[in-house]
Amino acid sequence: MRMTRYTDYAMRVMLYLGREPERLSSIADIARAYAISQNHLMKVVNDLVNAGYLESVRGRHGGIRLAKAPAEINVGALVRHTEDDFDLVGCGSCIIAPACGLTSVLDEALQSFLTTLDRYSLADVLARKGDFTHLLKAS
Repeated sequence: MRMTRYTDYAMRVMLYLGREPERLSSIADIARAYAISQNHLMKVVNDLVNAGYLESVRGRHGGIRLAKAPAEINVGALVRHTEDDFDLVGCGSCIIAPACGLTSVLDEALQSFLTTLDRYSLADVLARKGDFTHLLKAS
């Protein structure tokens, strides 16, 4: 399965903010750190704020931060929120789909994938390989 750039950016935002959950950061800081489009991140961040994953603080010293502790943010739930299509292949338009065993095998594989993600929180992911701050561009 290949996740969308939208999910990739959402995960990057969450990982960036999860390093220092109480600290306010700007979208510009995150975009600069990952060398990605600030415009794309604005849509992702807005969605994550509306979904309750992030908190937005307005004003001169405002920014964004996690709305929950990293241990309370489930990776599987986040991916389900950001992905809108989990079809691994377009079986629905195939004429043999009603009699094809591959469809159920692919469904089982997808469920295994999501079940694995469900076992991890953002805190787990952050702790898995260590600090990555030195890899970010001027954060």
